Parts: sequence; structure tokens; C-alpha cells
Amino acid sequence: METRNYIGGEWTAGRGEVANINPSDLSDVIGQFAQGDSADVDRAVAAAAEAQPKWWAAGIQKRHDALMAIGTELMARSAEIGALLSREEGKPLAEGKGEVYRAGQFFTWFAAEALRNHGDQAESVRPGVEIEVRREPVGVVAIVTPWNFPVATPAWKIAPALAYGNAVVWKPANVTPASAVALAGIIARAGLPPGTFNMVMGPGRAVGDALVGHADVAAVTFTGSVEVGRGIAARVLGNRAKLQMEMGSKNPMVIMDDCDLDLAVAHAANAAFGGTGQKCTAASRLIVHRKVLDAFTERLVKAAEALSVGHALAEGTQIGPVVSEGQLAQNLQWIGRGRAEGAALLTGGDRLDRPTEGYFMAPTVFAGTRNDMAINREEMFAPITCLIPADSYAEALAIANDTPFGLTAGIMTGSLARAVHFRANMRAGCVMVNLPTAGTDYHVPFGGRGQSSFGPREQGRYAAEFFTTVKTSYMAAGVPQ
Repeated sequence: METRNYIGGEWTAGRGEVANINPSDLSDVIGQFAQGDSADVDRAVAAAAEAQPKWWAAGIQKRHDALMAIGTELMARSAEIGALLSREEGKPLAEGKGEVYRAGQFFTWFAAEALRNHGDQAESVRPGVEIEVRREPVGVVAIVTPWNFPVATPAWKIAPALAYGNAVVWKPANVTPASAVALAGIIARAGLPPGTFNMVMGPGRAVGDALVGHADVAAVTFTGSVEVGRGIAARVLGNRAKLQMEMGSKNPMVIMDDCDLDLAVAHAANAAFGGTGQKCTAASRLIVHRKVLDAFTERLVKAAEALSVGHALAEGTQIGPVVSEGQLAQNLQWIGRGRAEGAALLTGGDRLDRPTEGYFMAPTVFAGTRNDMAINREEMFAPITCLIPADSYAEALAIANDTPFGLTAGIMTGSLARAVHFRANMRAGCVMVNLPTAGTDYHVPFGGRGQSSFGPREQGRYAAEFFTTVKTSYMAAGVPQ
């Protein structure tokens, strides 16, 4: 397995290495992966700056073919790479395979977009003047991605960046380097001019800070925490580079008294505990109409306790381990904090023993919570969800909107009027009706409001707003002789 950085079209050693440990089995060392530094970032940015004009000049057919090749290989190898992803990140095997396949779809969709990058012509208010409006690449794009979707999140940033003619320097999450190297290897074989795509692994302070603050980076796209995002914003805006960020969330799911209760429980459990709760779209606030609170609570607890928690690669596993020791410790701190605030722990809240030593945690349900509790204000990124009672639809909507975040939100209801009203009045970037809060399509925009997002939307045709710049050209029309 390749374990080095990829800079200027070559695999290069770092300034050190870090061990990659399987969170399902701490005795399983996946590999020792290179760690870069600011000098590696400088070399990568320089290579990208040199390559970008060549990549833009290569034309739309070349970009289409390269992205199509990347996407096709990802989909063809989704079982293999998905197993590697699940081994190092901890999500169940089916989810790992699905993530890699979806990453391939991002590349093939943006391959087609490379061919559809049409300009516009406009009539001038001045006779004899022609106007052309076109989109051009911004230049060198810095990409910083998290560990929870180590192939899909990079894909939905790298694919549009390349499709629109930019060059890329990517810093993947240090917790999941094997998935990053697998993706980089596929991109490296796609025939891009050397330096068009670069990957520098390493810690945020050594690599991330140097990358996002680099004077020759034209745009930075980041997915991660609010705290890190604020630091990135301060550095990027100093250089007046374009900035796009997807950060924290505290997603609500409203359970109304007229809903299909069994469906509501299934979707709530999926949204709260899928991916071990390590999703920015997870539903950590379940706002339940008091008329169905007891019935919903009883069924949700049973559903949580019935979930199979185990090794990510084991058959039948529904919930894998938490990604790391630090994440598990943080999750358990949230359990203590919830209890201290007066929340009732109905199930879960503890570390689990399994045949292999790993970071396993029981899905957790808190009841009797208020929306002003810390467990309902701050993102936990854990398999923990909190029940908040509401006496009416109006109160439920108000509670759902009472958050500094605004990424996804959902409602379970049998009322078309409530569904339409919720969709119109919920302050979130993505609204789900009778669906889990997690789960979005790759061809439409994704992003949130408030502290959840900053800058243009990701994915779909809206991605062009970030990865391109608009040029308006005026030309005097020729006079026939």
C-alpha cells in the first residue's frame, strides 16, 4: 500500500510518519503514513500553480475523460476501497462501500458538467458591441476535509475543482490516511498534467495552517468544526481568497402526533445512530409532540437497544466503533454533562466490550431534556440523541429553529399542511419531510445556514459559484468591407 504524499506528480516521503490504527481492532495497524510540513505545502502549491494553466488549456474533453475515468474506477473498486475505508474509519462495511460508490458518482456527474460549462452572450446597450460572459477557473484550490466521510467529502470538492479547470492541493484528515491515499492513487492514474492534483498528509497545525494561509492559494474549501473554521476564515480572508466552509450542526427532527410512529422511529434511529452519529446531518434533537411522546420514546429505546454494535467488517454490524480514543472520551464526557444538566439517561451511555478491543459505544437516548441544555446546543458528533417534548406544532417549530446552526432538519407528519409550512419556515439549508435528516443527493446543492456554513453551496451546478470566476468580455463588432 502506498503511504506517501503526492506532490507534483510524484509520491514523496514526508518529514515523519504516523500509525493508522483500526478502531474496531486496536491490534490492527493498517500502515505508517507520511506526515508533511509547510515545506511540502510550498512545493505542492508551486506545482499546482504551474500546472493549472496547462490543465485549463487541455480543454473540456480532456477534463471530462479524466473525471470519468476516476469515477468509473471508484465505482468498480467500491467493495475493495470501501472495506479499507470501514477498516480505518469504523463505519459498517455496507456504508463504506456505499460511500466509495457515491464518490465515484460525484466524479462522473462533474465529468458531464465539464462539457456543460457554457457561457452566455448578451446584447449591449451600445450599438456595435458584442458581450460574452463565461466562467473560468479561480486557480489553485486548497481542500481540507474531515475523517467521517474520507472519500465522499473530498470527492465532492475535488471533482468540481478539476472539472472547472482548477489545480488542487488537498489536505486529508490525519485519522483516515489510507482512504486518502487510495483516492489519490486513482486520481494520479487519470492523466492529469503533473501538479494538477496534489495531496499532503499531516497535522492541521503543520499542514493545514500553511495551506489555507498560503498567498498563492486562490480559494479554500473546508469541512470540519466551527472552531477550526473560524481560524481558517481569519487566515483566508487576510489573503482575500475565496472561502467555502461546512461546519457544525445541531439538526432537529420533529415528530408530530399525526405521523406514522413506526416510520418515525425507524427514521429517527437511522438519523441519530447511523455512522455512529458521526455525521454532520445526524439528528441529535428529537422534538416530539407530547401526545405521542411516551409511545415514541418506548419504541425508540427498543430500536436503539436492538442495534448490533460491533466490528465494522463483521457481518450483521449496524453500528461500528467511534473513530478514535479521543472521540470516545469526548462522547463519554457528553454523557456526564447531560446527566449533570438533569437529563434522564434511558439507554446506552457506556463503552462496550467486544471480541476485539476497539472504541465501541452503545447508542444513547436522553429524555426530559430542554433546548437550552448544552447537549442540545452544541454538536456532539456521537451516537447520542435527546428527546425534547413539545405541546404543539408551533412550539416544535420554534424549538427546531432555536439554534445557532442550520444544516438539516426533518419532520415526521401525516399532514400536508404541516409539511408545507415546515418546509417554508424551517431555517435550514436542507429540509426533509418523512425522511431521515441524513442522506442527500449528489446532483443538488448541499449546505446550511448560521454557523453551519459559510460561502457558496457545495455540489450540483451550484458548485460553479465557488470553483469559477465570471468574466464579462466586450468586443467591438467587426464592420463588413
